[in-house]
Amino acid sequence: MPDLIRRRLLMAMALSPLLPALRTQAAASVDAQRIISLEWRPTELLMALGVPPMGAAELYNYGLWVGEPALPASTVDVGLRTEPNIELMIQMKPSLLLYSSGYGPSADTLNRIAPSMGFDFSDDRGKPLTVARESLMQLAGRLNRMPVAQQHLAEYDDFTVQMKNQLSHRPKRPVLLMSVLDPRHTLVFGKGSLFLQVMGDLGLENAWQGETNFWGSAVIGIERLASIAEDVDVVCFDHGEDLMMEQVTSTPLWQSMPFVRKNRFHRVPQVWFYGGTLSAMRFSRLLSSALAAA
Repeated sequence: MPDLIRRRLLMAMALSPLLPALRTQAAASVDAQRIISLEWRPTELLMALGVPPMGAAELYNYGLWVGEPALPASTVDVGLRTEPNIELMIQMKPSLLLYSSGYGPSADTLNRIAPSMGFDFSDDRGKPLTVARESLMQLAGRLNRMPVAQQHLAEYDDFTVQMKNQLSHRPKRPVLLMSVLDPRHTLVFGKGSLFLQVMGDLGLENAWQGETNFWGSAVIGIERLASIAEDVDVVCFDHGEDLMMEQVTSTPLWQSMPFVRKNRFHRVPQVWFYGGTLSAMRFSRLLSSALAAA
């Protein structure tokens, strides 16, 4: 009889509307030293909370495309962001897996390894920075680090005010943000991008008013840059492609670009285009430095 009662109690709990609350309480005991992040945006969320991941995806490319925050040398590379090494992750026995929604393995697959938590890049508001701030608070709640998240966001807001004051004295020229993909194509950023929201907070105008995808970016032919208004500053993010940049910038087409002729082309280090508050702060610093010399 006791076994029957116990089984019925367990079944009642499984069907209870209180179960999500019980799971939330259990999640508070996540071992922060055993978290694996499968995409760079949640990796950044972790680092903003002062929690380096035990494992993360594509560490070499992270260095090329994200750069900062730097990850500890002890971080284990768990493979591709789209196809991580499942067997390795099982062996690592993580307490929590973090992923970006719609990217990489399904939540069902990950939950067979360990509890998982997904984060969106953006939503119908088209405000990825706002979503990143909300995601940070959600992760902080899961890891019992709410004071750390609140302090970080307060520091971010103070930082943005300082950057806006620094940039308020520059000429009111629109800024085009780009990254060269190959000798014929470039990535540009506009509506719906992390950078556009940051620039709005800084009081800057984005020069790209054309089409963008869900991520707020668009791949265009380099020749289309010639149609950009003459009175703009262009900021180009580097990703270790010096040889390709030499090929692009040596062409007559490139040399004829108005922003090139007016010496308003600026190369800056990498920033993760689809990151959160730490990427936004790095972007603001690099932008301020580049435009100060303009």
